[in-house]
Amino acid sequence: MRPLPVAITVLAAAGGVGIVRRRRQLAGVAPELRSPTTWASMSLRGPRSLQASRRLISLASVAQVLAPGVTPRDERIPASGDRPELRVVVYEHQSRKHPSGALVWIHGGGLVMGTPGQGDGLCSRIAAELGVLVVSVDYRLAPEDPFPAGLDDCFAALEWVHERADELGVDRERVAIGGDSAGGGLAATLAQRAHDHGMVPVCFQLLQYPMLDDRTALRSGPDALVWTRRSNRWAWGAYLGHPASVNESRPYASAARRVDLSGLPPAWIGVGNIDLFHDEGVDYASRLAAAGVPCDLYVEPGMYHAAEQLMPGAPSMAQFVERLVAALNAAIGAQASTNG
Repeated sequence: MRPLPVAITVLAAAGGVGIVRRRRQLAGVAPELRSPTTWASMSLRGPRSLQASRRLISLASVAQVLAPGVTPRDERIPASGDRPELRVVVYEHQSRKHPSGALVWIHGGGLVMGTPGQGDGLCSRIAAELGVLVVSVDYRLAPEDPFPAGLDDCFAALEWVHERADELGVDRERVAIGGDSAGGGLAATLAQRAHDHGMVPVCFQLLQYPMLDDRTALRSGPDALVWTRRSNRWAWGAYLGHPASVNESRPYASAARRVDLSGLPPAWIGVGNIDLFHDEGVDYASRLAAAGVPCDLYVEPGMYHAAEQLMPGAPSMAQFVERLVAALNAAIGAQASTNG
C-alpha cells in the first residue's frame, strides 16, 4: 500500500471528516491545478505556526529563477523619524532604456511573513520583458511591527522612486504600484494614501488576488484552500494590533474600508473564483468602476489562492500571469510611453 501524502496523513489524524471536507473543497479546483500540495493549507494561529510558515516561504524564495539579463541589487533608504532604514530590491534589465516606467512591488505573505526574494521570478520577468525598473519593498511585518509600519515603508519606497527618478532613469508619469495577496492590499491602500498626499503620483495599481478587507475575517462561510479563514483572522489581528472589528476606522488600515474611491489610479485585479479573497476583490473592482476609476477585473475559474506559484506549469496559470504582465505593459511599458 502506498503511503498517503503528508498533508492527507495530517487530515487523517484529525479524523475522516477532515478528508471529506477537503475533498469537497477540491471539487471546485480546476483539474490542472490539483496536486498533493492542495491538500495542505496554511494555518496561522500563533507565533509557532508563524515561524514555521516564514521558514517555508524563505525556502521557496531560494528556488526562484531570475530572468536572463536581470541582476537584483539592494538599495537602502535612510531612516526617517520613527521609520528605520529600509531595504528595497531593484530589478532592471541590462538593456533598459532611460527614462522608463517603474513598478513599486509589494510582496505577499498575509502581512506577517514573506520577503522580496519570493518575487524574484515575476519581478525579474517584468523588468526584462517590459524594460521597466522594478523596486520591491522589504517592509516591516506584523505582529512585531503592526499597522501602519508596513504601509509607511511602502510609502517611503514610492517617495524614494520619485525623489531619485532622474538618477534611476525613471519617468515620474509612469510609476505604478502593485503586489500579490497582502502586498496587493498594501498596494491598494498605498494608492489611496498617495492620492491624498498629492506629491507622489501613481499611474496604475496592479492587484494580484489582493487582501483588501479586514471584515472578511468577521464573516462565516465555507473555508478556502491554501489561505484559510483561520489564517486570515489571525493575520488581520496581528496587523491591526487587535482582533478584526466592525469598528475599525483608521485611514488606510484596510483598503475596502475607504468610502470614496474616486480619483484613484486605474487598476487591474486578478483573482481566482475559489480564492478566499474573491468576493472582496470583485466588490472592490465594482466600487472602483462605480467611482469612475477604470478597472479591469479578471476572475480565473477553478483557481485557489496563489495557485500560479504552486502550479506554475499549468496553462491557465501561465495565461493568468500573461494577463497581469500585459495589463502592466499597457500602463507603463514602452508602448505606453509611445502612446503617451
